[in-house]
Amino acid sequence: MKLQQLRYVWEVAHHDLNVSATAQSLYTSQPGISKQIRLLEDELGVEVFSRSGKHLTRITPAGEKIIETAGEILRKVDSIKQVAQEFSDERKGSLSIATTHTQARYALPDIIKKFIVQYPDVALHMHQGSPVQMAEMAADGSVDFAIATEALELFNDLVMMPCYQWNRCVLVPKGHPLTHVSKLSLQDIARYPLVTYIFGFTGRSKLDDAFMNEGLSPRVVFTAADADVIKTYVRLKLGVGIIARMAYDPDVDTDLVALNGDHLFEPSITKIGFRRGTFLRGFMYDFIEKFAPHLTKDVVQDAIARQNKTEIEALFSNIQLPSL
Repeated sequence: MKLQQLRYVWEVAHHDLNVSATAQSLYTSQPGISKQIRLLEDELGVEVFSRSGKHLTRITPAGEKIIETAGEILRKVDSIKQVAQEFSDERKGSLSIATTHTQARYALPDIIKKFIVQYPDVALHMHQGSPVQMAEMAADGSVDFAIATEALELFNDLVMMPCYQWNRCVLVPKGHPLTHVSKLSLQDIARYPLVTYIFGFTGRSKLDDAFMNEGLSPRVVFTAADADVIKTYVRLKLGVGIIARMAYDPDVDTDLVALNGDHLFEPSITKIGFRRGTFLRGFMYDFIEKFAPHLTKDVVQDAIARQNKTEIEALFSNIQLPSL
């Protein structure tokens, strides 16, 4: 059994069983990959993939277990390489982050700019996606960090640490009747069609809970994962917008009015996480601390030492999180 063979079965499984696409991504030949997979199956005495002629059709039950274990082995190999690289050149490497549009557009730019200035030889890769996609990427090692607010129960296998809390604003065009309400209520907002985030993105669940707790069923006429898209449709007067407060820029959004929603909605907490067992290089600790200054290297290592999600939450139970 060779590491190369494990790499091949792992990559084929993650390229939708397309051997040709796998070969292109690995800069090798399709027959070479097929031959090595066959050799591995012969050695193990089981098929990893079912076939129809020359085409792979599905992963066998045995193959599912083999590929899962292969992924673990390959991640360990990568960790060994990172350990060696950390001691040979601690300022070179790569860092991959999975997050949502709102974090990428509004929370991370200044952090990333400072990080790149300090670590010009570290390649940064950002992947945007849904919480489900982020959890999968972090769990299988496709990314180093996941930064998420929604569906945190999907991240139970990760070491998740709180970074900051944030709330929402109600966005309307200038002159909208809601700008004349002295103290905004959910009842006031529910009289108008709403434009907000897709369910599962950027704290949407807290918004829905707030209306439900008041016995209200607002009419959501448009949803998007991107706050800039939501602002566009508020400008078109399609409805009243509800977005993360950090996504409103008074210097840019001069035609819109942001009404405070702190008293209407429970704040949300954004967390950063990584797969347990990940070898964190020095610049990775620095990135975490730049994003959340209370998450020093000692604190992160303390979180890693905790056995489960409950213990990690207890570690941060008395910390006053910054607000965005």
